[in-house]
Amino acid sequence: MRNKIQLITYVDRVGCNNLKDLKSLMIDEFKGLFGGIHILPFFYPIDGADAGFDPIDHTKIDERLGDWNDLKSLSAEVPVMADLIVNHVSAKSNAFQDYLEKGDDSEYSNLFLTKDKVFPNGLSDAEIKMIYRPRPGSPFTEFDMSNGLTKAIWTTFTQNQIDIDVEGQMGIAYLEGILDTFQKAGITMIRLDAAGYAIKRKGTSCFMIDETFDFIAELTKKAKNKGIKVLVEIHSFYKTQIEIAKRVDYVYDFALPVLVLDCLYNRDASNLKKWLKIAPRNVITVLDTHDGIGIVDVASENNEPGLIPDQRLNNIVEKIHQKSRGTSKMATGAAASNLDLYQVNCTYFEALGKNENDYLISRAIQFFVPGVPQVYYVGLLAGENDMELLGRTNVGRDINRHNYSRKEIEETIHTPFFSRLKNLMLFRNTHPSFDGSFNLIDDEDHRLNIRWVHNEHWTQLSVNLETSDLKISYSGDNNISRMLEL
Repeated sequence: MRNKIQLITYVDRVGCNNLKDLKSLMIDEFKGLFGGIHILPFFYPIDGADAGFDPIDHTKIDERLGDWNDLKSLSAEVPVMADLIVNHVSAKSNAFQDYLEKGDDSEYSNLFLTKDKVFPNGLSDAEIKMIYRPRPGSPFTEFDMSNGLTKAIWTTFTQNQIDIDVEGQMGIAYLEGILDTFQKAGITMIRLDAAGYAIKRKGTSCFMIDETFDFIAELTKKAKNKGIKVLVEIHSFYKTQIEIAKRVDYVYDFALPVLVLDCLYNRDASNLKKWLKIAPRNVITVLDTHDGIGIVDVASENNEPGLIPDQRLNNIVEKIHQKSRGTSKMATGAAASNLDLYQVNCTYFEALGKNENDYLISRAIQFFVPGVPQVYYVGLLAGENDMELLGRTNVGRDINRHNYSRKEIEETIHTPFFSRLKNLMLFRNTHPSFDGSFNLIDDEDHRLNIRWVHNEHWTQLSVNLETSDLKISYSGDNNISRMLEL
């Protein structure tokens, strides 16, 4: 992976009809801004129950977007990351429909994880309470079989997302088949989606247990043998992230988004500084993604303090709702369907009250902390909460999944604010100091000073949170000190 900013986007929500259009966008309008692209699910179909994260066929590109040759053509221009949806497949898949019809006589019967595989003798109320839930409701769904009986199937996320038995031979072959397809298409990196929920054991939380670490390590090894690097997507307690990072190529720094909000809301960088001293370095940094703003990643767990004290964290969540004029509250918790319990649904620009200067500071911090930065397409365009889309779908995360037209993109990239952000992004992608060493300079809590040094090259970010003053100085030609104009 290049040490340059990566784009996270859907194919069809960024003014593109297909993969060919996306390639054109990357080499024309977005030229120089990105060293790679994470394409969110482009599998068949892209418009299921969870915006492509419930594939009917994980090895088939939705024909509306193109085919594998189109993806290979794009990957020849810019490194491509794709999602390997580890935990589940669509209830509408041919395999699951065959299972519903034929039951144990189906050739796919061993592909799916039934309740009785983990709990052959049933489970108690205490055991079901132990199961970690990402969303409200039961982890099981009762399905009617053609023989008139019902079968309880693991459905960790929604009733349309059927959990796979990833430890069985069919599940293992299923995942390896997807890796083979990705390798042929020139995909050089994958994101393991929902991997933390893949392994279930009686009497445990069924989330990030010891066997899960082993599973992730084994799947990572298989991917690397095919020349594919691995990013693991886990929202969890910060110490868990540190442990995961020791075993994989990359993890997300999901703590960063809320820590940056903490800096800007409270004019205090102390919590961020503490994290930067212990955070893993093999990270992908984000402020926003296709999901919400993660809260669990900085919160306490089992009475062990998190990265932000609980009361202060509660105030930050309320501040997000205030800054967004209450719109984020309409998309979070019980206010909308299909929601994660541990996230606030809101664009990052709205979370900062649409304050352009604070938003630029937040991106500067992201680009200067250790890791490879990713920028979500809505964040790139400083998007506002899409209340029309939320009202139409009642899916909370859709508030941050606007469908841009090419005209909207053209208008945005010619604004003065986008020019400032573009200058910052080009600087992050081209200055050689970012290939060197990271230095966090001790200073007062309301000041954040980060310096990068590589041989004779250096750059320094200086933020005064009390005055919202942002300065970036750097070594220019002949090592003459210069200031970046933003």
